[in-house]
Amino acid sequence: MDEVLAHISAADAQRLRGVTAVRTATQITRLGGGITNRNYHVVGPTGEAVVRLSDPDTSDLAIDREHEYLNSVAAHASGAAPAVLEYHRGAGVLVVRWVAGRTFGPGDVRDAANLPRIAEVCRRLHSGPAFTNRFDMFAVQERYLTLVTTRGYRLPDDYLDHLPKVAQIRAALAAHPEPLVPCNNDLLAENIIDTGDQLWLIDYEYSGANEASFEIGNIWSESTLPLDLLEPLVTSYWGRPDPAKVARARLWALMSKYGWTLWASIQDGQSTIDFDYWSWGMEKYERAVAEFASPQFPAVLDNAAAAENFR
Repeated sequence: MDEVLAHISAADAQRLRGVTAVRTATQITRLGGGITNRNYHVVGPTGEAVVRLSDPDTSDLAIDREHEYLNSVAAHASGAAPAVLEYHRGAGVLVVRWVAGRTFGPGDVRDAANLPRIAEVCRRLHSGPAFTNRFDMFAVQERYLTLVTTRGYRLPDDYLDHLPKVAQIRAALAAHPEPLVPCNNDLLAENIIDTGDQLWLIDYEYSGANEASFEIGNIWSESTLPLDLLEPLVTSYWGRPDPAKVARARLWALMSKYGWTLWASIQDGQSTIDFDYWSWGMEKYERAVAEFASPQFPAVLDNAAAAENFR
C-alpha cells in the first residue's frame, strides 16, 4: 500500500489508508477537474472505485455530506448513478464505483443528438427514490450572500442592483410551482459519463428535491448552450413543446448563474485549491447580467407565470 501512496500528499495518503479498496490497490491516480474536492481513481483486484476527499470548509458552500451520501445511494437505486461502496461519516470520505466510460464535455451537451439521452437519464433520476433534503436556489443564494458580505469577500460592484429582478423571478416561478423531484442540481457536462449504452450522472454534493425545470435550465446554462437548444432539451424531457416550460427553465438558469457567482466569491476567499474561482464566477455573472438586461426578460417572466405548466 505504501508504494501506491508514495506520490500522494501525506495528508491525503493518511486518509486514503482507511479506505477498504485502497488496502489492496495496485494503482491510485488523482483525477483532474475537481474544484471543491480531491478525487482519486483506485484500481485493485476487487474492481475500480473513485474516492472523494472533502474538507470541512465545504459546509460554507451549503454542502451536507450526509445528504450527499444518502442521495447518492438513492440515485444509484434509480439507475442513474454508480453504486456507493463506502462512506466514512464525519471524515469527508465517500467511495463510489468507477464508471468506465467517456466523460462529457460542453461540446457533447451542445450536440443536439445527445439532448434526448440527457433528458432520459434526468427523467430516470427524477422518477427514482426521494432525496432526503430540499435544494432551493433562492435560499442558497441568500445564504451565500450573507456569508460573502459578513466575511468581506469580493462581490461584483453591481451585484445587489439585480435583487429586484430576482424578486420578480421568484414571483413568476411561484405562480405555478412544479412538483419536487430528486435532482442533482449541478449537472455541468463533466458530471455526465457516457458508457455507450447509457449516460450516468455523478457528483451529488448539491443534490436535493427540486423542480425538474431547474435541472434542465442548469444543464443548459452550465454548458453555455445557445438559446435555440433550450427548446429541444425541454421538449425531450417533457415529451412535447411547451413555451411555459422553456421560460421556466430559462429563469431557473438565470438564478443558477446569479447564485453560483457567490459560490465563486466564497471559494475565492477561502479555498486552498489552485484555481481561478473569481474568473470562473465572473463569466457566469456577466451572462446573468446580460439576461437581466435583455429586452426579452419581461416576456420570459410573463411566459413562466401566465399559464399552468402541465404535469
